[in-house]
Amino acid sequence: MRVISEFVTSAAGAAGFPTDGLPELAFVGRSNVGKSTLINALVRQNLARTSAAPGKTRLANFYRVAAEHRPVFYLVDLPGYGYARGGEKSRDEFDALAAEYFGSRHGGDVFCGVLALVDSRHPGLDADLRAWRWLERLGAERHVVATKMDKLTQADRQRHLRELERIYSGPVTPVSAETGEGLDELWKTITRLITRP
Repeated sequence: MRVISEFVTSAAGAAGFPTDGLPELAFVGRSNVGKSTLINALVRQNLARTSAAPGKTRLANFYRVAAEHRPVFYLVDLPGYGYARGGEKSRDEFDALAAEYFGSRHGGDVFCGVLALVDSRHPGLDADLRAWRWLERLGAERHVVATKMDKLTQADRQRHLRELERIYSGPVTPVSAETGEGLDELWKTITRLITRP
């Protein structure tokens, strides 16, 4: 599959969000869960900046993506939750940016859905569950993606995946940005989310 993608903008608030009406798919997850790395794997280039240090993404980053036989859309990399390099003040800023993003997008003609990324090695973390429930209250179309599957043993993979599906009461897409596992399935989910009626 041919994918053409480009970085468009970083924004600290609604005034900087794109206004061209393209569908948007937000990546939500704890700091260091692999949002930027997964974006790079999906678009097959080093587009999003990655770091081993948590708390690196501090703005909402918008990437325009054109993939074969799909409408052009934005992947939106939001700051991670659960860690703040600058303490509580920074954590509050992250929460405020996410709330502003979803508040400005949800219910309008733009917002499409959320990929909620969770670390497959740590199913059921409180921070992930709180974020999932918050998205549910918004009425957001959401789907769980379990990252870093390549870090688990074969036995743990099955056990953790079953546990995640139980916790989130539905299907979970297991992926590895390192090996490419699950990326084709994830593209199917993305297509469903960005082409919903």
